[in-house]
Amino acid sequence: MTDVTAVNTASGTSHRAALIGAAALFVAVVGLFVGARYGLLLAIGLGFGITLEGLRFGFAGPWRAMILRRDPAGIIAQLFAIAIVAIVAIPLLASHGDELNGAHAPVGVAMIGGAFVFGICMQIVLGCGSGTLVNAGSGNPVSLVALPFFAIGSFAGAYHLFWWTGLGSAPLVVFSGTSGLIITLVALAAIGAFVWWRAAPENRRVPRRLWIAASLVALLAIGNLIVSGQPWGVVYGLGLWAAKGVTLLGGDLSGSAFWGSPDTQNRLAASVLTDITSLTNIGIIAGAALVASWRAGLKQALPKLPARAWIATIVAGFLLGYSSRLAFGCNVGAFFSGISTGSLHGWVWFGAAFLGAVQGVRIRPYLGLEAR
Repeated sequence: MTDVTAVNTASGTSHRAALIGAAALFVAVVGLFVGARYGLLLAIGLGFGITLEGLRFGFAGPWRAMILRRDPAGIIAQLFAIAIVAIVAIPLLASHGDELNGAHAPVGVAMIGGAFVFGICMQIVLGCGSGTLVNAGSGNPVSLVALPFFAIGSFAGAYHLFWWTGLGSAPLVVFSGTSGLIITLVALAAIGAFVWWRAAPENRRVPRRLWIAASLVALLAIGNLIVSGQPWGVVYGLGLWAAKGVTLLGGDLSGSAFWGSPDTQNRLAASVLTDITSLTNIGIIAGAALVASWRAGLKQALPKLPARAWIATIVAGFLLGYSSRLAFGCNVGAFFSGISTGSLHGWVWFGAAFLGAVQGVRIRPYLGLEAR
C-alpha cells in the first residue's frame, strides 16, 4: 500500500510539474516570437485564471449568494479589489493620460438595457465574462456550450452597436484626479456598508481566501493597465475571435461601422496573440484549466438537464455577448474596470446588472437548470 501511495504521489508531482512547465513554455514562446510585452500579458492572464479558479473569486456567484442567502462576502471582496485598483489607476490616468486609457463610456439607453439583460443571463449560465472563461477552462459543460455563443453575441452586438447607441446617451462623466478618487472610494465604502447592513448576521464574515484573491486580482489588474495601457477587459476579445472566424469563412466586414474601421481591420488581419484582450482571455482559460487539472482533472460529468435548459444556455450565452457590447463591457470591463478608472457608467452598470441578476435568479429554476 505504501509503494502504491508513493507511486501515485510521484505521478501527481510529475503531472503538476509538467503543467507548470507547459504554462511557462507557453509564456516564453509568446514572449520570444511575438514580443516580451505580449508574453507578459499572457502571464497576467494566467495569473487571473489561476487566482479566479484557485481561490474561487468571481462575480456571478457572489451576487447570487447575496440575493439568495444575504451573504455579502464575495461582493465586499469585489469592492475591496476595485478600491485597490482605483487608488493606483485614477492618479495614473491623471498623470499619464497620453499613455493610459480608462474604461470610460457614456450612460445611455442601450447601456442600461444591456447591463440589465446581462445580469439576467449571467445568472442563467452562472458565469459573467470572466466566469464563463474560467468555468469553460475548468471543464464545466454549461460554460463550454455558452462560450462560443458568447463570442458570437459579442460580434453581433458590436456589429449593431452604433444603431443602439444612437437611441440616446448622456455626456461622458468621469471622476478624475484627487476628487474623483475620493468620490470613488467613498461610494465603494458606502456600497460595502449597505451590503454588510443587509447581510444575514450569520454571514457577516469574509473568508481569508477572498481577501487574498481580491488583492491578487487587483495587483494583476494594475499590471494589466500598466503593461497594456488599458484596463482589464474580456468582451472585445471574444467578439474579435468570432469576427476572425467570419473573415476566415469569406465574410466581408468592411461595410460594418465597427468591424470595418481601419484599426479593427488591422486587428482582424493580425495574429490573435497580438491582441491585448485576447491574450488575457486565453490566459484566463489556460490558468483555470491548469488549476482544475492540478486538482482532479478536467473531466466533469455532463449534467442531466432537460432540452429547454440547453436551449436556454445557448440563448443566454448569445445574449451575454450581445448585451455586454451594448453595455460597454461585462462585470470586468464595465463594473470592475469602469468604476476603478472613474467612469460613472460603471456604477450605473452595477445597479442595472444587479437588478437583472435578481430576475435571473428567479428565472433559472423554470428553465430546468436547477431544482425548484
